[in-house]
Formats: sequence, structure tokens, C-alpha cells
Amino acid sequence: MAAIDYRYAHALAEVVASQKLDTKATEQQLADFLATMESSAELREVLENPSIPEPQKLKVLDGLKEKLGLSQAVRNFIAVLAHHQRLESFGEIIATYAALSDEEANVADVEVVSAHELAADSRATLEAQIAKLVNGRKVSASYTQNAELLGGAIVTIGSTVYDGSVRGQLQQMKQRLLAVTV
Repeated sequence: MAAIDYRYAHALAEVVASQKLDTKATEQQLADFLATMESSAELREVLENPSIPEPQKLKVLDGLKEKLGLSQAVRNFIAVLAHHQRLESFGEIIATYAALSDEEANVADVEVVSAHELAADSRATLEAQIAKLVNGRKVSASYTQNAELLGGAIVTIGSTVYDGSVRGQLQQMKQRLLAVTV
């Protein structure tokens, strides 16, 4: 995370907290704007082009505010980013904001890759075990499948990876056997 992205994300988090806005609704509004911006080259051109006058950019943002249902705080945040020519970092800034809001809400984002789809009870059990690893924080898990794992799962919490897959265990066993025979 770039320091500048963190500063913008932190400033947004402070505004959201001071105005008692819903953090998840704010994240959704930011994501909606990002999707709109990514799908429209014309919008990017208007907002990122320094030769286009600021009042014209603000009119475009006001139209998007109504169309996308953006709060005034989100509209103003986007206007600040456009003014400081930081919209090219918008995706990174909102990812940083989401991480900050999760941290503030005491939520741990977790990625789980399993060999097959996990049943609801298996997910609940796994998330309870993960909650112990993250000192009782709430767990927000995203699940994907990868048949190459053969069985088990790989859990990523922040930058820490817990490999409980059959493939991972076989690779560890292979490394131990090679170390003994050498």
C-alpha cells in the first residue's frame, strides 16, 4: 500500500466516522463508482484530464451522485481525488479504505481455497477455528475452489498462509524425504 493511498483512505475513514455513515454502504458506493469509471473511457477522460475545467467535472460528479445514489461525502471524496489527479489510484485507495474499516470494525478478511465446495456447517466450523487464530475477531471469509489441492484447504489471513491441503502436505513430505536422503 502506498503511503499516499493510505492518507486518502484514512481521511475518508475519518469523514465516514465523524458523519456516522454506514461503512459498508460507503464501500458499495465507492465500488459502484469504480465500476462505472472502469466501464466508461469518456468518464475517465473527463475526470482525469487536467485541461477540463473543475466546474465541468463537478457537474459530471453531481450527475453521477444522483444516478448512483452516492452520499455527499463520497461525491466530495471523488472530487478531491479528481482535483489532485489521484483517480488512477482509486482502486488501491478504496481497497485500503476497506481494510481500514474492517480493522476498525474488528473484522479479519480471510481467503479460503478448498478442493471442493464446502458445506455451510464446514464453513462455520472453519470460520470458528480461524476466529481463534485472529484473537476472536469477526471473520469475513471468501471461498474459492481449486481441484488441484486434492483435499483440505489453504487459508490466507493477511500475509500469513496456512496450507492444510493434501497437495501441500505431500509437498512437505517430499521435501523431508529429499532432505533425509541427501
